[in-house]
Amino acid sequence: MNWRAIFAIVHKDVTLALRTKAVAMPLLIVPLILMVGLPLLLGTIVILAENVGMTSSDMEEIQRIIPASIQPTLAGLNATQAGLVFALVYMFAPMFLIIPLMVSSVVAADSFAGEKERKTLEALVYTPTTDHELLLAKMLGGWIPGVLVGVGGFVLYTIVVDLVTWRVTGQIFLPNGFWLLLAFWVGPAAAGIGLGVTVLVSARVNTFQEAYQLGSLVVLPVVFLMIGQLSGLVYLSLGLVLALGLLLWILDVLLFLAGAATFRRSELMARLS
Repeated sequence: MNWRAIFAIVHKDVTLALRTKAVAMPLLIVPLILMVGLPLLLGTIVILAENVGMTSSDMEEIQRIIPASIQPTLAGLNATQAGLVFALVYMFAPMFLIIPLMVSSVVAADSFAGEKERKTLEALVYTPTTDHELLLAKMLGGWIPGVLVGVGGFVLYTIVVDLVTWRVTGQIFLPNGFWLLLAFWVGPAAAGIGLGVTVLVSARVNTFQEAYQLGSLVVLPVVFLMIGQLSGLVYLSLGLVLALGLLLWILDVLLFLAGAATFRRSELMARLS
């Protein structure tokens, strides 16, 4: 493996992505909304409700669906406090996976299609790398930012949630084993899924927007998972998080093998020229 050439391509892709507004803005705005804005908004609503002596029927409804396995964690809390902690620590957990998926998809969408738009595709194709090395470089160029932003989002979310829960309950609940697995086991695997699909799509379309729109469809399973958790149909337990991460890593390997088996730079030049 020509790692020097691979990491040179990775560095170039990440640098260009951060300099492109269409790529950089979602990397900043979406994590801030999901990891900071939403927990602050929910916490503010609960704090205001408690200050005026109101109880939240929505929070009480949430408390009724709290699984027995985490009831001890919420012992001593009233209905509103328990509902808030359950929502922030457990129910909103699938929302976190949108971050690594979205970031890796956005950066990867700019991989091959973006090269064509910038008129740099031909120079890229003639770099001293094999087809497999070029594909690996493009995938790492999306995976590394996805993982880093995901971990950064986890740190921000932990700080904000702990500030909110300390203000409401006098306790902090993050980080815990569930979220550590989510951030460092499932998150990187989810980033791999996002970039794997999007890089393959990006190599077959002509513009960044086309690649991004098609690649962004990978977030739909996460949306369905969130809906299932909000409706009580599914609950992300520690065991399920372990299994989900394993499944995603297996899919990552299969996506890379599929890409490696079909990717040819000569066909790429013919398709995008």
